[in-house]
Amino acid sequence: MDTTENVFSIKDLENISGVKAHIIRIWEKRYNLLQPKRTETNIRHYDLHNLQKLLNISFLNNNGFKISKIVALDESELAPKTRELAFLGKSDSQAIIAFKLAMLNFDQTLFYNTYNGLLEEKTFRQIFYDVFLPLLYDLGMLWQTNSITSSHEHFLTVHIKQKILIHIERLQSIDRRPSDKTFVLFLPENETHDLGLLFINYEILNLGYHTIFLGENIPLDNLKHINKLYDDITYISYFTVKPSENSIQKYLKKFSKHYLKNSNKKAKLIGYKTRNINPNKIPNQIKLYSKIEDLVKDL
Repeated sequence: MDTTENVFSIKDLENISGVKAHIIRIWEKRYNLLQPKRTETNIRHYDLHNLQKLLNISFLNNNGFKISKIVALDESELAPKTRELAFLGKSDSQAIIAFKLAMLNFDQTLFYNTYNGLLEEKTFRQIFYDVFLPLLYDLGMLWQTNSITSSHEHFLTVHIKQKILIHIERLQSIDRRPSDKTFVLFLPENETHDLGLLFINYEILNLGYHTIFLGENIPLDNLKHINKLYDDITYISYFTVKPSENSIQKYLKKFSKHYLKNSNKKAKLIGYKTRNINPNKIPNQIKLYSKIEDLVKDL
């Protein structure tokens, strides 16, 4: 997807901004804060400019600005004021709004101001679970409503990925605990969404274990070289868009036959594509997870 719908219902605005629809209507009527257009059947709809403006207003309001004070601001002052406040520590919900604004406006300064403000009160691990994961869930919702382009998504995920990689590098300089256990992290062929897998790699390294991170787009046959080198392997993979629904059982059967059967090796799988897999119809050495936290706890 390289184009944006740029048309939002009032419910879309509520879901994205967290501001209730009836409050949006009040702000429209009383303060003329948004300027919706109407269809031939008189149904409100909003453009991207209205969404960005609402996110700025919501951010300022959540940071203690009364709506009457926000109304008095010139519209050109909204974004700079938001960026200024991003230097300060703030709640998770406010940070999520700031990150959405950074994404929609490709505003790197706002992203880093918000992140650095969070670091004053939280660890990187807490930021990922409390802020980045809910933010990425909202990002999926924005995709579903055709509200963002691939460039928006890449802007946000690349900056989050940079933070994960920095923390991974720090952990890799520390001596690993003596262990025969090896974790091999990979994404299946034609799967490129590696952000979640990278964070799992960080979590495993943080526990002191040895990891081999292979990354995206790994054909199943390529695992045979590693499989011969280690006796105790836990394979971890993240299925976001691949394998397809009609091939996933065949994929797991082949995976089990070549890499898990008659050994103490096992696999832990997570991701959108795993949600419809019947756990009773997969090999015992494969375990499914719906949340990163649950997978990490089970290491």
